[in-house]
Amino acid sequence: MKNRERYIAQLNRMHSGKGFIAALDQSGGSTPKALSQYGVQENSYTNEEEMYTLVHEMRTRIIKSPAFDREHILGAILFENTMNRKIDDQWTADYLWEKKNIVPFLKVDKGLADLANGVQLMKPISNLDELLTQAVDRNVFGTKMRSVIKEANAKGISEVVEQQFTVGLQIFEKGLIPIIEPEVDIYSIDKEKSEEILKKEILKQLSLLGKEVKVMLKLSIPTVNDFYSELMSNPNVLRVVALSGGYAQEEANHKLAQNHGLIASFSRALSEGLTVGLSDDDFNTKLGKSITAIYAASIA
Repeated sequence: MKNRERYIAQLNRMHSGKGFIAALDQSGGSTPKALSQYGVQENSYTNEEEMYTLVHEMRTRIIKSPAFDREHILGAILFENTMNRKIDDQWTADYLWEKKNIVPFLKVDKGLADLANGVQLMKPISNLDELLTQAVDRNVFGTKMRSVIKEANAKGISEVVEQQFTVGLQIFEKGLIPIIEPEVDIYSIDKEKSEEILKKEILKQLSLLGKEVKVMLKLSIPTVNDFYSELMSNPNVLRVVALSGGYAQEEANHKLAQNHGLIASFSRALSEGLTVGLSDDDFNTKLGKSITAIYAASIA
């Protein structure tokens, strides 16, 4: 399949396919925690390379599982180290699409800046252009980048959304679809107010885009059910997906199912209960139950 044909097929799948996005993009400081939850402690590796090899083995096990299939999963978010490793002699993104028909995304942000005006902006992405070129070469479809909103501070939220869309447009111009992720902290005391300001700012930025520009949005599950329906119907928005945000899987699924059209892009909730010591049969069964439950909530 030519790259253009692949892109159109992936675009259509992400726009109208049934299923959810698997977030397999823990990186940097969150990698030891992800490994620990998987049952691999820090004394199991002595340097960063060994750590990333172990996390790639974990992700490979998930991706290659029979439960990790196109019937339930539309896309998977990787981070740079995973993109540059192989599964069965194929680059991870190619394996996902060619073997699984699952659309590959890449996490491109470099973490969060310090809290200011009630929010954490993204740190500068110094090598963004180089990273995007590499993503295109690796046949990645889109990207993801995260900011965090802690308080209903209008100035801070405006800065978050403006930064996300500015970088998002640069990503789109490289031929990739950006997932814009201004996460509202689920423990925020004024979460609902933050979401009201956030939606207003997103609509403002969407109104400035050319009609050819497509973005995806990754948002915390809203306090008010179906609050983001207006965003879903916007012609510039390819899809709106939800992060689990720290909710346990059962609670995240329950809340997600109350929001029609919103689909999951879960990380911790997806891998909940998966450990290195499980037999392949038990691992696949547990993963399959999680995938089935998240899928059901995503199509409710």
